[in-house]
Amino acid sequence: MNDLLAAVYLIFFALIAGGAFALMNQNLRNSAELSSQRSGAKPRRHPEAPEPGEEVLYADFSRERLEQLYQQAQ
Repeated sequence: MNDLLAAVYLIFFALIAGGAFALMNQNLRNSAELSSQRSGAKPRRHPEAPEPGEEVLYADFSRERLEQLYQQAQ
């Protein structure tokens, strides 16, 4: 009985390992295919990205700046 159980275990282990390898291999192939398609295309910008030259809100939370603000408040 133990030999049969070990054989069944090894068969299922090989099936799971083979399936995992197949999934990783297909994922790598698809990623390479997508990157080769995009290599000639213009990169897409995020919809909320500022246009070149546009001012953006900036908060400086450096220690020195916060200490200056604290000193001004007193």
